[in-house]
Amino acid sequence: MKNALINTRIFAIALAVTCTTAFSTPALAIEEKKTIPVELKFVGNINNQPVFMLNFTNTEVNEYTVIVRDNYGIVLYKDKVKGSNMTQKFILNTEDLGDGEIKFEIIGKKTDKTAVYEVNTVSRLVSDVVVSKVK
Repeated sequence: MKNALINTRIFAIALAVTCTTAFSTPALAIEEKKTIPVELKFVGNINNQPVFMLNFTNTEVNEYTVIVRDNYGIVLYKDKVKGSNMTQKFILNTEDLGDGEIKFEIIGKKTDKTAVYEVNTVSRLVSDVVVSKVK
């Protein structure tokens, strides 16, 4: 009788341990997702040409490669920049580029991460008609 009671206790403990470890989720070491602290904004037009501002908002000095490509993949601009809290402005000549897509690609040297921005320009004619009652 004592053996049956001891065997039942051992079986219950073994079952509890098995269920506890079988249904627990393992803790995985996940690498922190590092992104490039950069943003691209449309700031306006100069002589009917769009102007974009590329802001780097990092606190420490880093090196980046900035590449501007057209919709065919042709490199229009490529430069390496280094610093912290930088700003660059770009004027796109829409007469030469047309209404195609432009991609801004920023590659971080330390993190080896890439940020890509797509710019689509569409030209259209807008006319407003206003009707107002005089009397």
